[in-house]
Amino acid sequence: MTARNVRVFYGEFEAITGVSIDVTREDVTAFIGPSGCGKSTFLRCLNRMNDTVAGARVVGDIQLDGEDIYSPAMDVVQLRARVGMVFQKPNPFPKSIYENVAYGPRIHGLARTKADMDGIVEQSLRRAGLWDEVKDRLADSGTALSGGQQQRLCIARAIAVNPEVILMDEPASALDPIATAKIEELIDDLRGRYAIVIVTHNMQQAARVSQKTAFFHLGTVVEYGDTREIFTNPKETRTKDYITGRYG
Repeated sequence: MTARNVRVFYGEFEAITGVSIDVTREDVTAFIGPSGCGKSTFLRCLNRMNDTVAGARVVGDIQLDGEDIYSPAMDVVQLRARVGMVFQKPNPFPKSIYENVAYGPRIHGLARTKADMDGIVEQSLRRAGLWDEVKDRLADSGTALSGGQQQRLCIARAIAVNPEVILMDEPASALDPIATAKIEELIDDLRGRYAIVIVTHNMQQAARVSQKTAFFHLGTVVEYGDTREIFTNPKETRTKDYITGRYG
């Protein structure tokens, strides 16, 4: 996925200014920066979630496999299947664990038989590291799971429609340290299968899970490159000041 000179306006206010970033399957990309710096706003451009915000307007070029995702010919429902999203707060549907995962494949016609659907559900839960914990209670409500399990269920739901990109907006910020560690392990396991972008306030988490990092400040990308370089040898003073805790 490529973004070139992306700008986002809310009415007259310019929230994002000239952001250019590449997202690849080989690397987990982390967006870091202080609150209100534009990282979540930009993340939501990548699957057109900003379309749902009144007065929001996106300018610039964002392409998925060479296709302009803002082209009038782009089917937004299909786009959001190809570019899945996991939110800050786990949001399982008020349905069974099985139905949470089966929902997407069903509406997109990805399973012809019950056996096909069973296979998709099992594979998705396995990839999300949840199968062994829930395989004997697939009929139970997804909302009855713990917070960490609910978040992994939401990741399984995103995986079930076979996306190319998974966007994660602070996926572990509402979780305890043990659940957070499981999410981080899961992100590492999924790298290479999907292009993954994670927004995080936790710089240690960004350093642990990502290979590329973009530092956002006041709606611009101050610095973007290899995570190790950005954390150990940042080129920009603002990046260094943020990473060393002088502001943010």
